[in-house]
Amino acid sequence: MPDTYDLIVLGSGPGGYVGAIRAAQLGLKTAIVEREKLGGICLNWGCIPTKALLRTSEIKHYMDHAKDYGLGADNVSADLEAVVKRSRQVAGQLNSGVKHLMKKNKVEVIEGEGALAGKGKLKVGDKTLSAKHIVVATGARARELPHLKADGERIWTYRHAMTPKEMPTKLLVIGSGAIGVEFASFYGDMGADVTIVEMLDRIVPVEDEAISAHMKKRLEKDGMTIMTEASVEKVDVRAKGVTASIKGKDGKTAKHEFSHVILAIGIAPNSERIGLEELCIETDRGHIKTDPYGKTNVEGVWAIGDVCGPPWLAHKASHEGVVAAEAIAEALGRGSGHAPHPMRYDNIPGCTYSRPQIASIGMTEAKAKEAGRQVNVGNFPFIGNGKAIALGEADGFIKTIFDKDTGELLGAHMIGAEVTELIQGFVVARELETTEEQLMQTVFAHPTLSEMMHESVLDAYGRALHY
Repeated sequence: MPDTYDLIVLGSGPGGYVGAIRAAQLGLKTAIVEREKLGGICLNWGCIPTKALLRTSEIKHYMDHAKDYGLGADNVSADLEAVVKRSRQVAGQLNSGVKHLMKKNKVEVIEGEGALAGKGKLKVGDKTLSAKHIVVATGARARELPHLKADGERIWTYRHAMTPKEMPTKLLVIGSGAIGVEFASFYGDMGADVTIVEMLDRIVPVEDEAISAHMKKRLEKDGMTIMTEASVEKVDVRAKGVTASIKGKDGKTAKHEFSHVILAIGIAPNSERIGLEELCIETDRGHIKTDPYGKTNVEGVWAIGDVCGPPWLAHKASHEGVVAAEAIAEALGRGSGHAPHPMRYDNIPGCTYSRPQIASIGMTEAKAKEAGRQVNVGNFPFIGNGKAIALGEADGFIKTIFDKDTGELLGAHMIGAEVTELIQGFVVARELETTEEQLMQTVFAHPTLSEMMHESVLDAYGRALHY
């Protein structure tokens, strides 16, 4: 088997495999090294299988509320084993799809655990491969607390939570970012009594404050317990449950009983034992430092995706993979004829697939004001939209933030049904540097949820029509 390449990619997640495909399209002799399954965490244990689980819980929610739609669906039950099986089948189908894409694009797949072994060298097992360029795309893993380690039985990471051996009856979710809120949503809709503990002063803390407040209100309305400015000091694990000592915002610690705990406190980069130290590659708290093209401080070594730091998003990693591949091809004199573009990190959408969904792009209102911007802010509620009312999804709103002087769309923030699909309209608008005037002049189809995007823009300038 040939062992010299133009490019070797270490890791086959959504950044690695997409970067490898783009490199192959540009005529580079490319290999990809993977120690587990093609597609990485996102496809096998993250983005995709969790969405399959959430779709099941969403359908169950609608069945539980069938009477609201004039239908009857009594005694709805869930087969946990079948629910998990469907999720794993979805992941398996897409894993096979990535294998097909590797073959189609003539990317050589090398199984094993790889590590940098000097300039232009990558060691996999007892074999050393050579390449003009190497892209590190090793991703990240669930972070654990020093005093709280996952055991797969009572204390879970996201991987355990996707393949539960039993349904939790009373669930503690530690952390309220996207992962925590999504699992809280899934298990809540499946019938568990859910408590979320967040150290900061609000849940989904990276979102606009108005989104956080609405999400808290909605989850509490659905029966969840939300504890902010709180911390889990200790967890005692028993055969049939756990006792968690939780310090509240008042500084007092109380014991609470749960059947299971999910750790959703962030991720740690997979940057150990891959040879970074040997080449003196710069890192920041374990994350590899790069320029906007993915270059590290060492010539010929690039890095993309979660191993490089936030935002920890699959679509960010995929785009970084394309950018790096095009920059590498250009360096080798085999570019597409167009100069590779650098990453624009201020225009990456964030999506949370809970119920209700959350989606955002750009600055929050607070960040815009901190940056010294004079702003116009628009809001439009789902209750003012005919399609949302017809769907039975009249809870939520869309918020837009514009620069008062230039009309630049600084940010957009949404909560409600299908907002993870709607957000891309504002992503494109920002990429094209669309102004408020152009957005107001755009015709939105009726009846659609997207009309709320238009109304939110209009509201920022005192022109909303339907609320």
